[in-house]
Amino acid sequence: MGVFSSKVTHANMASPTATLVKEWINSDAVVIFSKTYCPYCKLAKDVFEKCQKKYTAIELDKRDDADEIQAILGELTGAKTVPRVFVKGECLGGGSDVKALYENGKLEKYFE
Repeated sequence: MGVFSSKVTHANMASPTATLVKEWINSDAVVIFSKTYCPYCKLAKDVFEKCQKKYTAIELDKRDDADEIQAILGELTGAKTVPRVFVKGECLGGGSDVKALYENGKLEKYFE
């Protein structure tokens, strides 16, 4: 008998959760899919605080459907890891990616 994992490996992109994720991505100029304890998530949030850009954080560790959301993000972006940072509907990547864009002055162009 096999061992079953609660991890969702394949996302149903027609599910209500997938629709919700897409709505969240388009709900604010900056949307960060995050976990409260993740240092890279904190790094991403710190970048937007430094450049005084409001963001919406979806804290996955406080949600029962976190695995499903991460599977959906994997389908949408090619990566399930958090943070997944979206600016105006476009995925910019994770914490290190956003920090690099900020440090080389390229993050601001996403707000023009």
